[in-house]
Amino acid sequence: MKDILREIGMIARALDSISNIEFKEHDLTKGQYLYLVRICENPGIILEKLAEMIKVDRTTASRAVKKLDMNGFIEKKGDQHNKKIKRLYPTEKGQSVYPFIIRENNHSNKVALDGFSEEEAERALQLLQKVRMNIEKNWDYVKKGNKRNY
Repeated sequence: MKDILREIGMIARALDSISNIEFKEHDLTKGQYLYLVRICENPGIILEKLAEMIKVDRTTASRAVKKLDMNGFIEKKGDQHNKKIKRLYPTEKGQSVYPFIIRENNHSNKVALDGFSEEEAERALQLLQKVRMNIEKNWDYVKKGNKRNY
């Protein structure tokens, strides 16, 4: 069996490292850009949905959101119907950094797919989406307190 997850992990860590270096000038560190992008693309999202989208636990998401809030990239607003719910919105500062993050993402995609035909790039996307869907089933299962059988 091919060890595709090692390859995916190396790609993810390399891109995360590059992003952390490049986004440092914007005061974004340790993957905060992932959260900011999702909040910009889903204004009013709640923390639980954000954590689920990024595939992290609520505590990890909460720490990142707290830093983004403290640094003025996002703001929390109470829900109109349920004051216990805090909705997350990008601030002007957050929205101003968003295009830079998207440009970096587009560039990284272009670099990653260098030498791929349009059909190969589309097929790679389809295959990786299938891998993600398979893993999401296990992620949901384990997140609910279950143990996987090896």
